[in-house]
Formats: sequence, structure tokens, C-alpha cells
Amino acid sequence: MKKSLYFLCLFLLSGFVSLAQGKPDYSKITLVIHGGAGTITRQNMTPEKEKAYREKLNEALQVGYAVLKKGGTSMDAVEATIHVMEDSPLFNAGKGAVFTNEGKNELDAAVMDGKTLMAGSVASVTTIKNPISAARAVMEKSEHVMMIGSGAEQFAKLQGIELVDPSYFHTETRYNQLQKLKDKEKTQLDHDGGTSSNENIFTEGNKFGTVGAVALDAYGNLAAGTSTGGMTNKRYGRVGDAPIIGAGTYADNNTCAVSATGHGEYFIRSVVAHDIAAMMEYKGYSVKKAADEVVMKKLVERGGEGGVIALDKKGNIAMPFNSAGMYRGYIKNGKAEVAIYKD
Repeated sequence: MKKSLYFLCLFLLSGFVSLAQGKPDYSKITLVIHGGAGTITRQNMTPEKEKAYREKLNEALQVGYAVLKKGGTSMDAVEATIHVMEDSPLFNAGKGAVFTNEGKNELDAAVMDGKTLMAGSVASVTTIKNPISAARAVMEKSEHVMMIGSGAEQFAKLQGIELVDPSYFHTETRYNQLQKLKDKEKTQLDHDGGTSSNENIFTEGNKFGTVGAVALDAYGNLAAGTSTGGMTNKRYGRVGDAPIIGAGTYADNNTCAVSATGHGEYFIRSVVAHDIAAMMEYKGYSVKKAADEVVMKKLVERGGEGGVIALDKKGNIAMPFNSAGMYRGYIKNGKAEVAIYKD
């Protein structure tokens, strides 16, 4: 009798869980990505380089969308998508990370789950192959939100996350960028053409190298993730907005999921990602109106440059940027679109 009652309870519980989860709606699934913003123009882009970027962006979209089509969660899709970009030397994240003034590669990443509002991030790590996975582990397997440096690496090792020798992140292109900048003792973000006249050590230059993804799964849940190598020639353990929840990364099923790329200090001070969600919640703005208000008006007025990708629970997309270009793309209803320039 007790055993029968036990299984009856399990049956009823599973039914309640199914009802709570809801029937999957695969027409909803959407994935949006970015690979950095800045002075990206046709004039400074070779056909070969443009082709490489477009192909890699499309690959990332296809990998993440395949996860969603199989019933995977938005978080699964975000992680898989960002892995593709972290493993490519084209982007300032993972393998393509820029060098610090000390000749190191220091990586940052963050994730947030829109259903639970749980979040995780890592900063200033040097041996984690895919920092986005470490950020997810912090969220799911610890009671914390952020871990940094060697402590984050120790935690990642305990979680079975792949670690690599720091030399894995060494690419000649990034190393040469550092040498040129050290000669002038100025800083810049990923892809800067070296045209900045500001000699201040914290100048971020004309390009902002970060990768990010936001996704909506078949169950209506949102997730966001961002990963970066930071700023070329940065010093003093500087950390930007990417791993800061609410600044460069945010997700809430009630509003939207956001991943940002830009002048980190401005994005932190303006709490850009959360501000977009707040405008939707408190003012009733659409995701496009909220994202445009923050990126094209507030940031511009404060002198901040960059852009965001944002996605709401209905699958509506916003990808505003106030720079010349932003590597970006989305896939919805099986149709993928990739863009680089403002036009």
C-alpha cells in the first residue's frame, strides 16, 4: 500500500513538473550572437578576412541552433555557441585573447539563466580553455557568483573543466599588437587600427573585442553569456564589463537576455544590460526600444561606445550599436543572418 502510494505521488509530481515546464514550442527558438564592436568598416577589411568572420559567425549560430532544435536549454545553446568563438583566433576571447602589458592572456566570462536568475562568472583566468564553461560551473556548482584568478582555476579543475598551458592562447597577431602598443605605451581594445591619440593607459581604443550569445529555448527560457580577453596592454588586473552581472551580461525571463560589447568602464557605470531589462519591466518598453534608448542615447551622451544583443521571451531581437560596425548575427525559424557593418 505504501509503495503504491509512493509511486502515485511520483506520478502526480511528474505531471505537475510537466505542466510547469509547459509543452515545448520549437517555433520560438532563437539565438543571437555578437563578436565585438568598433571601427569595423569595409575600408579596413580584406575580402578574405570578411569571409572568415562571416563563416565563423555562421558556424557558431548553426552549432547553437542545433542544440535548441534537439530540445536543449537556452544555457546549453549559449555555452556551445560561445565555445565556437572562444576556440577561434578571430575573436578576442579564448584562443584569440589579447595580451596584457605583462605578456599574459587574462580571460573573463559570465553567464546568466533567465528562468532562475542564477548567474556565474570568472575573471582574470589564464589556464581555462573555455572560460564560459567555468562561469557556468560557478553558477551551477557553487554558492557563489564570481571567482577570479588562481582560485577560479582551482575550482574549474575540481569540476573537470579543461585547463591548458598559457601558451595555448599565444597567437602572433595578438602578440604583435602588444609589441606595437608597448612601444607607444598606450592601450587599445581588440582590432584597433592604432589611430587613437589618447595616451592614457586606460584608453580602450577603437575596437571592442568580446563575444556573446543570448538564446530562447523551446520552453520559453532565456539565457545570456559573454566571454572576452579584455584589453590589449591592460595593466593592474583591470577587468571590464563582460563578467559583471548587470553590466555586460544579464537575463530575466520576465524581460530579456542581454550580452554587451564595448568600452567596459562605461558599460559598468551605466549598468547597461540591466538598464535595458529595467526599462522593459518598469516602463513597458519593447526590447528594441529599451536597447536603443540605452545604447544609442544614454551611452552616447556619456561618451561610451559599443553595442548589445538583446532578446525577449517572445523571440524579438535587438542589436543596436553606436560604433561603425559590430560582428553579429541571429538564427530564427531555421534562417540565419550575419552582419558586420552598419549598413
